[in-house]
Amino acid sequence: MKIVVCIKQVPDTTQVKIDPQTNTLVREGVQSIVNPFDVYAIEEAVRLKERFGGTVTVITMGPPQAENVLREAVTVGADDAVLVSDRAFAGSDTLATGYTLAMAIKKLGNVDMIICGKQASDGDTAQVGPGIATQLDLPQVTYVNKIEDIKDGHAVMHRMTEEGYEVVQTSMPCLITVVKEINEPRLPSLKGKMKAKSVQIKSMKAIDLDVEDNRLGLTGSPTWVSKIFTPPPRPKGEIFEGEASETTTKLVGVLKDHLKG
Repeated sequence: MKIVVCIKQVPDTTQVKIDPQTNTLVREGVQSIVNPFDVYAIEEAVRLKERFGGTVTVITMGPPQAENVLREAVTVGADDAVLVSDRAFAGSDTLATGYTLAMAIKKLGNVDMIICGKQASDGDTAQVGPGIATQLDLPQVTYVNKIEDIKDGHAVMHRMTEEGYEVVQTSMPCLITVVKEINEPRLPSLKGKMKAKSVQIKSMKAIDLDVEDNRLGLTGSPTWVSKIFTPPPRPKGEIFEGEASETTTKLVGVLKDHLKG
């Protein structure tokens, strides 16, 4: 089984800064990490490899330094890695990112399952995984918290919902997004660290992909951030003391006054 895991290099969530002029994330001088949800995607892919056999390829789209997160994935069991990097991809929104990654995965060929974290910590849109599936015309299952079995070209899994979970069967190849409840990520092994130092990272540029140039980067991004601001602090609330019936009457009066105002 050939598994591809899409991961992203994101700023450490404790150091997120916004450029007020461009309304984009400031990445220079900020420590970057593997997107937290992607760590669970990598772990699940490695566990599937151990259960059913096959290979795990990690792929990311980003600047040259994103190679670091690919090597981190190799330390915990990924077999090889692909860096999709080109100035033509700069400024991509989720639509352009999903398209570019889909074309890169298509280039890899014969993929049985694509695994993504449910969302990225810097954007929180949860759109790229489903976008990749749409571009590749693959069935998708989101918010997966357990993969029960894979056999006869089908996968059975549990999909987390607000009320509990759904048991879903899907044909393969397919794309899934996973939540942190799916597993407990392992620590890097010494063997993995040694392999990560020597692994050859495959690079893909726009010229290597069968893409439409007008669907890449800023040109292919119909969405943009027009303004970012910090909401003003909320005013101090009012505390009601006394018996329940008395405080309820006071609260109802305040709410009525608020609605009139």
